[in-house]
Amino acid sequence: MGKSLAQAHPGVPISLIKLLRPKQWTKNALVFAAPIFSLSLLHWSLFWQAIIGFFLFCFVSGCVYILNDFFDREADRNHPEKRYRPIASGAVNPYVALVFGFLLLTTSLTTAFIFNPLFSGLLLVYFLMNVAYSMKLKHIVIMDVMIIAFGFVLRAIGGGLMIDVPLTPWFLVCTMLLSLFLAISKRRHEIFLLQNEKEGHRKVLEKYSIQLLDQMSNIVTTATIMAYSLFTFTSGRTVQLMWTIPFVIYGVFRYLYLVHMEGKGGKPDKVLLEDKHILVTVVLYGISVILILLFLE
Repeated sequence: MGKSLAQAHPGVPISLIKLLRPKQWTKNALVFAAPIFSLSLLHWSLFWQAIIGFFLFCFVSGCVYILNDFFDREADRNHPEKRYRPIASGAVNPYVALVFGFLLLTTSLTTAFIFNPLFSGLLLVYFLMNVAYSMKLKHIVIMDVMIIAFGFVLRAIGGGLMIDVPLTPWFLVCTMLLSLFLAISKRRHEIFLLQNEKEGHRKVLEKYSIQLLDQMSNIVTTATIMAYSLFTFTSGRTVQLMWTIPFVIYGVFRYLYLVHMEGKGGKPDKVLLEDKHILVTVVLYGISVILILLFLE
């Protein structure tokens, strides 16, 4: 039984937090990739800088969600799920949400500038790119998935800037390819669910087909595994990182299994938390990287 609109009004402070969509924050965990590979998380001060960088990305991405909800509030009120969002449900005044978003964005960019001016500039680019995506670019075929992937690359670069750690080209290529893999899988899942009414969901879906996305996925999957394998040998760290390649292969193959055999993949962050195989693989991969860099380098 669906919840009533009254239940969607938990109070303004809670509603303002819900505007930022905390459930989406797992996407920003890529900020920790550079600190993990550099072992900077072992240094207390750099650990906190990485944490701050993570939350700054969460807040800036939340500002994009606020802007989206503000402009889509009328359409969201007629949507079976989106009508419970804080602005659409009336839990937060649209203009109060807009002011809150502006203040949060300004504070986040200022805080980032204090740590690293380049990081502040990167956050601004990330914000503007996502606004452009929401307003226009998400309707352009192929460009939509590439913008999503580039957003993850900016997160990875941001993690390096926050702790002043240089990133290798192969690391950025791996990030881009893996993000493309997830974005393409997400589009395929959407078409799979809505084959008979693609134009009723995302306009760009009518320009895709499952066959096209499968071709794109094949290319990106192969490139991802090859790029990561090369990264382990050319990262400037120990070649013993090659022992983590099986985790990457299994994780990619498991995700393909979920997409093609179980019809999942629409929400990568949800898959990560709900599929035990992928969750265990990610945990083991992270532990392996840390142990190899600590004891085999």
